[in-house]
This record gives sequence, structure tokens and C-alpha cells, in this order.
Amino acid sequence: MGRLEGKVAVVTGGNSGVGAATALLFAKEGAKVVISARRQAQLEEVAAKIKEAGGEVLSVVTDISKPEDAKNLIAKTLEAFGKIDVLVNNAGILESGLKPIDRVVDEDMDRIIDTNTKGTMYCMREASAEMAKAGSGSIVNVASIAGVMGCGGAAYVASKAAIIGITRHTALRFAGMGIRCNAVCPGTIVTPMVADMNPANLDADMFGQMGKHSDLRVPPCMPEDVANILLFLASDESRAITGQALISDFGSTL
Repeated sequence: MGRLEGKVAVVTGGNSGVGAATALLFAKEGAKVVISARRQAQLEEVAAKIKEAGGEVLSVVTDISKPEDAKNLIAKTLEAFGKIDVLVNNAGILESGLKPIDRVVDEDMDRIIDTNTKGTMYCMREASAEMAKAGSGSIVNVASIAGVMGCGGAAYVASKAAIIGITRHTALRFAGMGIRCNAVCPGTIVTPMVADMNPANLDADMFGQMGKHSDLRVPPCMPEDVANILLFLASDESRAITGQALISDFGSTL
């Protein structure tokens, strides 16, 4: 308890799955939490749970693919709490069919990269500017094993590999300046977003290729498993760690 006492943490995609689990855990550990997502009703449900547990929370409806929304998210955080110590870039979207590079479509590339890559960068740009003024902060990006191993649809893989790259860039940019940036690369996570995927839409060729590089007997991650890693990277316990991309998949891709 108290591992984030006195800190202000922004969690994007805080309405369900990993984001909701992370927001609840951070609040339990003493942080004032700002949660964002596109759907207000789901945000308010998570906020109510945090308040019931005695935590302090602000919900801000945000579409991170819009730079003005990212700017507003950080502005609302500063208005409410006066600072930002932690940014968890968790918001992201999947494509529906695991389309490989020879079948990827422009619409998927635009939609997925606009949210997963550009949206993450918009939030990082706004938060890092404020952290630089304070001389401290921790940014933690939720990437994916897809960005490391290439196991996924081409657009999604590209979007998550880019997050790993911008994580290392940001760590280098602020090394020695009190600001850290790391990434977590989960394997399959049991979340509503993954559960909603229609198996009939999956590209059979790509799915078969992915099976060569993963052990399906290994259990998937639960949102809480990822949230625990995010807590460590957000806290001062990991103050010597920056520029790292940690894989959390129970060893399924070893």
C-alpha cells in the first residue's frame, strides 16, 4: 500500500480491461487517478468503483487520436490536481482480421495507427512537456508482443512496434533529467476488446503462421497481471529503469 502516495497518474483507456484494473490498483496505492476513454458511461462506472474504495478520481472523455483531446486531457489533469507524475498510455484498438502485409487495407492502417501510435505520441508530447518543467515523471506505454515478434495483423504490429521505438526515443531524450519512459508488451490478454473479436473474420494464413511462434498451452494474461507491472514501472521502485520494453506473456513466445 502507498506505493504511489502523493502522485497524480493519468491512465488512458481507463474504462475497461487493463486500463480499469490499472486505475483501480493505482488509486489503492495512493495515487490521484485521471482516467480517459471515448465512452463516458463506462468511465463513470470505473470512477464510481474507485470512489467507493476511497480513492480520488477524475474522468475525462477523450479520443486520443485527436491532438486537441490529448491536450485537453493533460490540461484537465493540471486544473484538477496541479501536476502529472505518471502517464500510462493504455488506450488502443485492434483490427478485426489479422490482415498480413500483402492484404492490409488503407482504412485499417489509418484507423489503427491514428489511435495506437499517433494517439500515444500526442499524450506523451503533452505530458512530457509538463514533466520536464517539474523535472520528474514516469511514462509507461502499453505496447504488445505483436510489436516485438510480428505476431498479428500488419497494421497492428506496425502500430505497436512504433510504440516500442518511441519509448526508447523518449527515454533517451530525457535520460538524466528525472523523466523515465518504459513499455510493457503483453501477450494475449483476457479483455472485452479481445473477447469481441469474431473468429470468422481472422485471416487463416496469418493465424496459422502466428501459431508457429507461440505456445497455446501457456495461460493468457489477465488485466491485473499487466496492471501489476505498470504499477512497478510507475513507482519509484523502478527509478533506475528507463528505455525498456518488458514482455509479459508467461513465456508463450520463448
